[in-house]
Amino acid sequence: MRLTFLGTGTSFGVPQIGCACDVCRSDDPRDKRTRVGAIVEDAGLRLLLDTPPELRLQLLAAGVDQLDAVLYTHDHADHTHGIDDIRAISVRRDGALPIYGSADTLRSLAQKFPYIFDASMKPLPGTSKPEGFAHPMRAGEPLRIGHLDVTPVALPHGRMQVFGYRIGPLAYVTDAKALPDAAIAVLRGAKVLVLNALFRTAHPTHLSISEAVETAQRIGAERTFFTHLTHQTSHAALAASLPAGIAPAYDGLIVEIPS
Repeated sequence: MRLTFLGTGTSFGVPQIGCACDVCRSDDPRDKRTRVGAIVEDAGLRLLLDTPPELRLQLLAAGVDQLDAVLYTHDHADHTHGIDDIRAISVRRDGALPIYGSADTLRSLAQKFPYIFDASMKPLPGTSKPEGFAHPMRAGEPLRIGHLDVTPVALPHGRMQVFGYRIGPLAYVTDAKALPDAAIAVLRGAKVLVLNALFRTAHPTHLSISEAVETAQRIGAERTFFTHLTHQTSHAALAASLPAGIAPAYDGLIVEIPS
């Protein structure tokens, strides 16, 4: 299995508009962070996790021109508002692109982007539109996508619930404030863990860096990568402060995961 980090930044992205801090002005390419998204590939199957606003640029950078499905963690704009860019994928498919997520997330997306999900909304001759077919998922219930079993995991994110995912040897979590014991049980045993880590101080809707370290140690994956990173911490400084086996991710990072 291969994991590609398309984007690893917060909703602001890094550099942040109007900011002249050291990280926003950094020459280290690992400090240039677009909004969070990832690709999971296994034996010819390719899954996209979220559609961040920079999706077109991210897919071009990763050399991705084909997808088998999209999985959404939740419906916040920094995770969804690149959805129109799936048009370049769906126009080359025989049928709509399968799109998975919670019923609430898919309902919200269908309200915001009805032309994508409503098959009766036909494009004019000579034009095209992005096409997706919604597949609601229930937390804790594995679903077969291609040859992979994908299990959505319910996680608190402020007043809302988001999905993390267990996909074979990979555990993928972003925008979680905490991981309940039931979620830990599903994710434990993964070889690679992806986990959001926001500020060094506490935040009402996201794990802090210290909370993410503690959570990663509870899950016990062989390797953990932090994502959803802010301009408050440079890649180099964060990497130097983390325990062995835990590292910050960066845009374009590719991780090979033994099955």
